Amino acid sequence: MTTFSILLVSFVALEHVYFLILEMFFWTTPKGIKTFGLKTKSFAEETKILGANQGLYNGFLSAGLVFSLSQNNISFTIFFLICVILAGIYGAYSTKQIKIFYAQAIPALIAFVSIFI
Repeated sequence: MTTFSILLVSFVALEHVYFLILEMFFWTTPKGIKTFGLKTKSFAEETKILGANQGLYNGFLSAGLVFSLSQNNISFTIFFLICVILAGIYGAYSTKQIKIFYAQAIPALIAFVSIFI
């Protein structure tokens, strides 16, 4: 894998650490409420466990990407990038928020393609 591909995969992993932090720790803050388009502070409070759960999954995606890089295992990298791409597609579809596709799936797709170039 090229240095450029490693940097792109690392960016995707760092993005998911950021998502973890937002979803697990800032879900009920003004930043979290605005980022995730939550209707009210009370709704954010009622759904904070769901947000934390999403954050944990994003942490697992990040950990998988970091592990794949640390082991220099392209197969694992490809697997976790595909997981991120699918999560981004489904997230955008299920929430009707296209920004999820652009923020999550597109960077992973670019990293994925870079591996094969």
